Amino acid sequence: MSIQQLLAKQYGIHAETEIFHNLSVSELVEHAILNKEATLASNGAINASTGKRTGRSPKDRYIVKDSNVEKTVWWGEVNIPMEETVFDNLYQKVTQYLSNKKLYVREVFAGADEKYRLKVRAINELAWHNLFINNMFIRPEPKELENFEANFTIIAAPKFLANPETDGIRSEAFVVINFSKKIVLIGGTEYAGEMKKSIFSILNYLLPQQNVFPMHCSANIGKEGDVAIFFGLSGTGKTTLSADPNRGLIGDDEHGWTENGVFNFEGGCYAKCIGLTEEKEPDIWNAIRYGSVLENIVYYPNTRIPDYDSNALTENTRTAYPIHYIKNAVIPSIGGIPKNIFFLTCDAFGVLPPISKLESAQAMYHYISGYTAKIAGTEAGITEPTTTFSACFGQPFLPLHPTQYAKMLKEKMEKYNVNVWLINTGWTGGNYGVGSRMKLSYTRAMITAALEGKLDKVSYTKDPIFGILVPNEVPNVPTELLTPRNTWADKESYDKKANELAQGFVKNFERFADFATPEMLSAAPKVAIKA
Repeated sequence: MSIQQLLAKQYGIHAETEIFHNLSVSELVEHAILNKEATLASNGAINASTGKRTGRSPKDRYIVKDSNVEKTVWWGEVNIPMEETVFDNLYQKVTQYLSNKKLYVREVFAGADEKYRLKVRAINELAWHNLFINNMFIRPEPKELENFEANFTIIAAPKFLANPETDGIRSEAFVVINFSKKIVLIGGTEYAGEMKKSIFSILNYLLPQQNVFPMHCSANIGKEGDVAIFFGLSGTGKTTLSADPNRGLIGDDEHGWTENGVFNFEGGCYAKCIGLTEEKEPDIWNAIRYGSVLENIVYYPNTRIPDYDSNALTENTRTAYPIHYIKNAVIPSIGGIPKNIFFLTCDAFGVLPPISKLESAQAMYHYISGYTAKIAGTEAGITEPTTTFSACFGQPFLPLHPTQYAKMLKEKMEKYNVNVWLINTGWTGGNYGVGSRMKLSYTRAMITAALEGKLDKVSYTKDPIFGILVPNEVPNVPTELLTPRNTWADKESYDKKANELAQGFVKNFERFADFATPEMLSAAPKVAIKA
């Protein structure tokens, strides 16, 4: 069956123009430039603009609500329901629209572990989107493409704009997952990350049914085969801390945990570029070369040299490249059972210890909380630190209730005797504007000590508010830094700020209380009651 016949038979796309199937990287680069979708940067990467949508559109993300998923999906602001008739109408319009376009089709895998991988087909309106798919997912060998039957298909028509009044949706953009029809339907947005995160959401729904724990995290592996996992929201240091020259990189964003160990969902990296320098991030810098994709980067005037400091188009500038562009990448991207898990937070209030050890109840509580703090300048309108909570460090991608993933974490943690550490990469000696950011060298020393087992025999002190265990000594780290209250000149101010943060945790957790177990609830911080 030809690719034209397959598109017509399986998807109702009756292509009247050319279909480009599994083109090489060089061909896709040529097409993207000739189509005026992208320009060629001085480092060899292509650079594309995503138009007015330079990030995900969470309010335009839907899941089709039918009898197969209505009782299992966590419906609400994260997973907005769409009626089947609304989807069918949109699908018909999009496939009719694409029938008049030249298209780029590609088959890839999601999941380095062959037992649990998803076969994905992408049908793209844009050549650079097809190159993004090639970079971000696992590239099959020619033999593996024979008789390829997709488990899920992405149909991306970014130039198609919906009509909110007649199509029954919020705006001209839509990202719809249909689990029954095994389709991801995207329109009205050119932001390529929607394709990547849709497949992640699908795996987050399917894999727990196979007793595989899906995780929004980075992972690396030591020379002795010891695996470490890093969870953390934007700005907490997840990419920086997992990129260790002494350890191999399994992956930087999405993983699954089976009975045998950890595997990467992806075959590439999608890294932020704002403020990128060769000195700070040499691995990312050197990975941006021919075959890579840049998003929303501006050039220095009259050149094709990327200006990574510019936020003229967005703060969310990005690059997508195959994982083998990183010199210490582990191929295939698989490791054993993790020995250490790190929850990274940038606490701009200067309250949380720089390192603490979590018991299983606390691990579940902090995992469901997914805390960090945004500081002034990171977003418009933010003038002082604000608490940010994202369940499981990836709330926008959770089709199931967060407590279900937390229970899987506990099961893995207890079965394999895994250490879980809370690492504060934020402020010490006072909150933002008073204290200072924790030195990266100290954070690395703490993580190294944990990885090398040097914290197994030291004594610990329980934090009086959060109940977490704080080591009394860490090699190569000043002892006075380990207890935050000791670093503050004004102890009363510390107590007040710590109590405010504890209240923030408790208030946030109220939305999960109906599904939380007594054990999870027992790990809440102790809020002081004012007389």
